[in-house]
Amino acid sequence: MPKNLNKQKMSRTNFQELLEAGVHFGHLKRKWNAKMAPYIFMEKNGIHIIDLHKTVVKIDEAAAAVKQIAKSGRKILFVATKKQAKDIVAERIKAINMPYVTERWPGGMLTNFPTIRKAVKKMNSIDKMMTDGTFDTLSKREKLQIQRQRAKLEKNLGSIANLNRLPAALFVVDVQKEYIAVREANRLNIPVIAMVDTCCDPTPIDFVIPANDDASKSIALIVDIMAKAIQEGLEERKAEKDKEPAATEKEEGVKTRARKVKKAADVVEEPEDEDEADEVEEVEKPTATIADDEIDEE
Repeated sequence: MPKNLNKQKMSRTNFQELLEAGVHFGHLKRKWNAKMAPYIFMEKNGIHIIDLHKTVVKIDEAAAAVKQIAKSGRKILFVATKKQAKDIVAERIKAINMPYVTERWPGGMLTNFPTIRKAVKKMNSIDKMMTDGTFDTLSKREKLQIQRQRAKLEKNLGSIANLNRLPAALFVVDVQKEYIAVREANRLNIPVIAMVDTCCDPTPIDFVIPANDDASKSIALIVDIMAKAIQEGLEERKAEKDKEPAATEKEEGVKTRARKVKKAADVVEEPEDEDEADEVEEVEKPTATIADDEIDEE
């Protein structure tokens, strides 16, 4: 019994919380994907019910993975372009400074990443024009064109402006809708963490979270858990970085003391050698004198 209690404490969520958020509701039986059978608990009124005990375990696994990635200093890209999810993801993920896509997925965003980076640089160059006064020298028509271009780039790529290299993982809400993003990630061997409903194929997903991907409460709960896990990872990373300078200073102090001790030892040893040399000379001199006296006597 105590073991079960410990497990419940360690879990990031529980059965009751998931039940209240409606995470257990799957799709209609006729729309199901047979590969999701291991995660289905039962069928009720023509709708599949997801096994929430398995969902709890899978959420913990996914949270541990994102925490480790965040701790290593890499980025996790969140993808949620559906109406119910976009505002939730934008609000939660912006707070932890992770990249996200809530508008249309730009095709080739991962497989053709250098081109996407060029578009982001273009946006930054427009910002620079506005600050250094170049923008004021343009005609009214040119200003309008640039402003429209800036607004379009901001809408599609503003949320990934700080993504300087390929993300370490993808978090996807609704695998069917975001199938292009999943394919690109699979092609580049980028791990995919996803909320997978009963109508979806879990095969291309590395961390499957069987859950209702249509209800906003369900999406909000799982995205919140992931965001908290990432925040923990970032805090641990910061704590480790703060410890490093102190440890380095301590090591340098030890090395400096060791050098001083060594120098002192060398200084002490040198006079001893000179004394020994003098003693040897003193011993040698009388011997030579005795030998000369003997020769004279002969």
